[in-house]
Amino acid sequence: MSDLIRIANCSGFYGDRLDAAREMVEGGPIDVLSGDYLAELTMSILFAQRKARGEEAGYVGTFLKQLEDVAALCAERGIKIVSNAGGLNPASMAREVERLLDRLGLKLKVAWIDGDDLMPDLARLQEGGEAFVNLDTGVELRSGGQPPVTANTYLGAWSIKEALDRGADIVICPRVTDAAVVIGPAAWKFNWARDDFDALAGALAAGHIIECGAQCCGGNYAFFKEVPSFRNVGYPIAEIERDGSFTITKHPGTGGLVSVGTVTAQLLYEISTPAYLNPDVVAHFDTMAIEQAGPDRVRVTGCRGSSPPPTHKVCLNTLGPYKQTHEVLLTGLDIEEKAAVHVDQILHNLGGRDSFDDVDVQLIRSDKEDPATNEEAHAMLRLTVTASTPEKLGRLFSAKVIELALAGIPGNAGRGASGFGGERAIVHWPALIDSAHVTERVHVDGATIEVLPTQRLGLGEVGVQLAPWTRPDAPAGEMVRTPLGRLFGARSGDKGGNANCGVWARSDAAYAFLHAYLTADEFKRLCPDLSAFSVERYEMPNLRAVNFYIRGVLGGGASSNHRIDRQAKSLGEYLRAKYILAPSSLVAEARS
Repeated sequence: MSDLIRIANCSGFYGDRLDAAREMVEGGPIDVLSGDYLAELTMSILFAQRKARGEEAGYVGTFLKQLEDVAALCAERGIKIVSNAGGLNPASMAREVERLLDRLGLKLKVAWIDGDDLMPDLARLQEGGEAFVNLDTGVELRSGGQPPVTANTYLGAWSIKEALDRGADIVICPRVTDAAVVIGPAAWKFNWARDDFDALAGALAAGHIIECGAQCCGGNYAFFKEVPSFRNVGYPIAEIERDGSFTITKHPGTGGLVSVGTVTAQLLYEISTPAYLNPDVVAHFDTMAIEQAGPDRVRVTGCRGSSPPPTHKVCLNTLGPYKQTHEVLLTGLDIEEKAAVHVDQILHNLGGRDSFDDVDVQLIRSDKEDPATNEEAHAMLRLTVTASTPEKLGRLFSAKVIELALAGIPGNAGRGASGFGGERAIVHWPALIDSAHVTERVHVDGATIEVLPTQRLGLGEVGVQLAPWTRPDAPAGEMVRTPLGRLFGARSGDKGGNANCGVWARSDAAYAFLHAYLTADEFKRLCPDLSAFSVERYEMPNLRAVNFYIRGVLGGGASSNHRIDRQAKSLGEYLRAKYILAPSSLVAEARS
């Protein structure tokens, strides 16, 4: 099957299941083992690691454990390994990999990639006109008052292809796009040209689907009752073809589910418009066709691609203010009055509300009237304070809270500090850089090879003409009250300081209703706590889906906002719990 490459992903985040790498290699035939470890939040974690452990740190150490488990078998079977576990320090990771291979007695060629780290050139780039405007706030980096600590360009896939072309068995990547670890091997296999945009778009879609590991195999799936078993949920394999068409599957004998629904859910995860931007190609998710091709096999065809944008995205992390969070359980009657007294007492004990730059109070009402158990009487009060200096935070803050334990409201049960402990917050700062400043570098066999991004090659612009779509009439008849989630699935996630919530239907009739009913205004009405934020709606009729993009709801990103769910993972299920009026025919269809 020379016109097929099987790319298996064994990791969707830093902390994913260690055994997955070995299970992917042992479970059946694959050609490439990939791993995605770098969420936006992970870059701040790796910065903290490097700060604590020294300049040789800053990579994903758990990858070494996985590699030790599978290196010999991958060598025996000719399986390539491509991973972004290099994080902030791919050179150090590559050295550790080579030491591990020496210890195992394996002769495998290791390549590593850099060119993403902008910190050494940040001042020069700013002086040359690169303002690094925050995509969420519109503020220039120099005006933000937050010193950058990391600045990494999202590199593309062509340096990965170059490394594989030169015989690399293991490719250690830095901050490449999540899908690059899939696009690169596919481009290597089929020797795609830079302007094979439809094929590249297919690989980008495949990479986006499998980048989060088991999440496209039934993990975090809205209709979880359809999943036969959540024991040993399988990890995904993308079988990519020469034209960019692909099939998503998993190894036999594993738990989970690969269905049109699970794949659709992942396509909607952490996106904004249907035109999914990447430094190598723009994939138009509203052009693809999805079909069930067999048990745990979903085939995706026809994804169109167009020229990449003239800029690369940059993930900066900046030093924000100092923050600390206090959580306490309030119990019984008069919860709101108790919360007001408790907050006032704490702030007074710390010198007053004006001692802090910001005070955020969240009262989370999980208590019930006439509770059946002690726990049903609890509500949670969450107090987060922000300060430009740390004098009143840390141990002092905790002590000033604790010393009030016997002098306050009745029925409080402290939960201690949570979320922030008096340290400086790391704030995500998304920005763009002109692609003219980007050069990828491959290090292999003692040589360094520069790889230019597609934007610097002078290729002509290629666009995509979308086919018109006419919405059919929504079902008529009796309307009944039902939870939205009984009819529709949803998947949500974070995009810097923004969140997305994709909603999909499972039939044409249901989508006709969804398309007409769930406007941006109705979304805000259903979720009034989001009504203060700008909400954009995007349509993908081919997926029977609409996607909502909520700007600013996550503040400065996952590492610095005050929400309990800092990455908006629960937003979709919150929406699905809302009751709506829907045609009785759709409710009956959903029950059948």
